[in-house]
Amino acid sequence: MSFDITAREVSHVTILDVNGRITLGHETERLRDTIRSLIAAGKKKIVLNLEQVDFIDSSGVGELVSSFTAVRNAGGDLKLLNLSKKVHDILNVTKLYTVFDIKDDEFTAVKSFDYFFAK
Repeated sequence: MSFDITAREVSHVTILDVNGRITLGHETERLRDTIRSLIAAGKKKIVLNLEQVDFIDSSGVGELVSSFTAVRNAGGDLKLLNLSKKVHDILNVTKLYTVFDIKDDEFTAVKSFDYFFAK
């Protein structure tokens, strides 16, 4: 199964559309490299659109946490968008559902970075 990440900008927020399975190996490395390059470029408002992710293993979950921490340490924020049922269940079982800011629609995810909207 192929794995792809497409980046786009919406109102100074970088949205990464992830497609495929996030598993140990190439997929987690590519996600890590993509997030780290965004941080290096000064892009610290990041939304991971996981609508097309049908599976995530423990390495993938670990990379989500690692990326979240890296963005936070750089003074930014990483949010999750459009979780599939399987990804939602995995985050729920691991209790990470309470760590991540998870949104159900793109408009709300982008606007949640706006200080006045978030209040």
